Amino acid sequence: MVCPLANFEEVYRTDHGAVYQCSRQNCYWLEFAGDTTAFRVSDFFSFKKKIDAIDVSAMIIDPSRTADFTILMPFRTPRCFVLDINDVLNLRELLNGAKFMIELNSVINACLKTTPSRVAKL
Repeated sequence: MVCPLANFEEVYRTDHGAVYQCSRQNCYWLEFAGDTTAFRVSDFFSFKKKIDAIDVSAMIIDPSRTADFTILMPFRTPRCFVLDINDVLNLRELLNGAKFMIELNSVINACLKTTPSRVAKL
């Protein structure tokens, strides 16, 4: 499943999973609930939006048995996620942390690219 030439770097990890970045394949890998799923960059952020859009309070309040779970099949992946309330919250925490680290890395790289020009002028 994983390309032997892949170059993985851990982006973020919790007790429930991890997100890795592969620079060679230009994708993110989500490790969650004992399985690993590859996402293109845009699909990863689209999946995060779908997870964020799940109304957990409605799941809790609704007395029907079907409200205890939500089913998601991310775009361009063979995986189907069947998530209960705890899974939604754990996955949301993991994806929020990964997004924060990705954005932080971009800010740091932007700062490092501008810093040498200032040093050269001094």
